[in-house]
Amino acid sequence: MTPRTYEHPDADRIAIPRVLFALSEPLRLDMVRLLAERGELDSLELGPDLPRSTLTHHTSLLRESGIVFVRAEGRKCMIRLREDDLEHRFPGLLGSVLAGYAPEEDA
Repeated sequence: MTPRTYEHPDADRIAIPRVLFALSEPLRLDMVRLLAERGELDSLELGPDLPRSTLTHHTSLLRESGIVFVRAEGRKCMIRLREDDLEHRFPGLLGSVLAGYAPEEDA
């Protein structure tokens, strides 16, 4: 069986409108916060109670916007933040967004 591969935008093609759109949804912002706190995670850890189709939609949007890097590891779909790429393109953006975000249960 051929391993799954994922397409990611080159670092210099990450666009601020797409990043801000991806970060504008509370569920995706929670996923990004979790990745920032815990590092690389299996996609199922980002939304254990979500239908797989919903999880796939949101993680794909994060990947396509350049916020996360996704790789296959056996049956797992491992996801990590592209912190260095985002910091290089938009210094301080991710840290500022996460610092100003209070998850719904904390708000």
